[in-house]
Amino acid sequence: MPECWDGEHDIETPYGMLHVVIRGAPKGNKPAILTYHDVGLNHKLCFNSFFQNEDMLEITKHFVVCHVDAPGQHIGAPQMPQGYQYPTMDQLAGMLPSVVQHFGFKSIVGIGVGAGAYILAKFALIFPDLVEGLVLLNIDPNGKGWIDWAATKLSGLTSTLPDTVLTHLFSQEELMSNTEVVQNYRQQINNTINQFNLQLFWNMYNSRRDLEMNRSGSVINAKTLRCPVMLVVGDNAPAEEGVVECNSKLDPTNTTFLKMADSGGMPQITQPGKLTEAFKYFLQGMGYIAYMKDRRMSGGPVPSASMTRLARSRTASLTSAGSVDGSRNRACTHSDSSEGVGQVSHTMEVSC
Repeated sequence: MPECWDGEHDIETPYGMLHVVIRGAPKGNKPAILTYHDVGLNHKLCFNSFFQNEDMLEITKHFVVCHVDAPGQHIGAPQMPQGYQYPTMDQLAGMLPSVVQHFGFKSIVGIGVGAGAYILAKFALIFPDLVEGLVLLNIDPNGKGWIDWAATKLSGLTSTLPDTVLTHLFSQEELMSNTEVVQNYRQQINNTINQFNLQLFWNMYNSRRDLEMNRSGSVINAKTLRCPVMLVVGDNAPAEEGVVECNSKLDPTNTTFLKMADSGGMPQITQPGKLTEAFKYFLQGMGYIAYMKDRRMSGGPVPSASMTRLARSRTASLTSAGSVDGSRNRACTHSDSSEGVGQVSHTMEVSC
C-alpha cells in the first residue's frame, strides 16, 4: 500500500462498487479501524461527531481509518437505476474483503452501528482471520418476523421515509421531545441522502435473516464471533432488546456489554467522549495502547487494569471490577460483581 491513501475511493467488489474514505496511513502491524454506518446515514452523519472528538483524534493518530459507505448512501451518490437489485446483507459483508485487499490491510478493528454492526458481525463470522476486534452499537442479530415486517410496511404507508428511519435511530423519548438532534437528522436524511437509494437499503435491512451465531455449548456445532467484542447501546434505545439478545449469543470471556445512560438511540452522537474512552480501553485490552492520559484528571497515565472510573454513574447503580489483559487474545471483561473477572454478565452503566 502507498504511504498515504488519504481521501475518497471507489472500490470494485464482486457485488458492485463501494465508496470508501481513508484517513491516515497504516502504522506498522496495527489493524485498520474500519467503520460501517447505520441505515438512513452515511459515514459522515454516523461518525463525524465521534471521530472529531479530541480524545478520538489522539487514538486515530496511531491507526489508519477506513470509512465504508453502503452502496448509494454517500453524499452526492447518483440514483440507482430502476430495477437495480440492492446487495443483500450477506453480500454487503462479502464486499468488505475487496476493501481489505485493495488497501493491503492485514486485519481490521470494526466499528459498526445498527445495520453496519450487523454487516461487520456477518463479515467477522465469514472471515474471522481478518477481524481482530469489533465495537458493535445497536446491533440486532435477529431477522424481522411477520408482525415486525407488517408493522414496517404499514409505517411506510403512513409516514415519510425519513420519519420511518428516525424511529429506528432514536428512542421514543427523543422523538417525543423532538430534540435538536432529531430535528437535525430529519433534515440531513431528507436532504443529503438519495431517497430512492435509501429505500433500497432500508428494504434490504428489513429483509435480513438471523445472524447464525450461538454461544458455545448452547447448540450443536455452535458458531459465534471469535474476536473481542464490545457491545454498546443507549438506555431506552430502539435496539436495546436486540443488543441484549446478541450478548447472549457471544462468548462471555471476550465480550463487553456497555449500556450508556443519558445517550438515547445514538451514543456515538450524544456521548462521543464516553464512547471514545471505552474504545481506548478496548484497544488497551487488545495490546495496542500501552497506557492513556486522562486530561480531566492528573494528566498522568491511567493503568490498563482499571476501568472503574468509566463505570461510575451519578446513581452509583453499578460498579466495575474489570480487568484488562495486555495480550491480544483476550478482551477486557467487566462484571457487576466485586468478586473479579470471568462472570457471565459483563455489563456497565455509563452516564455523564
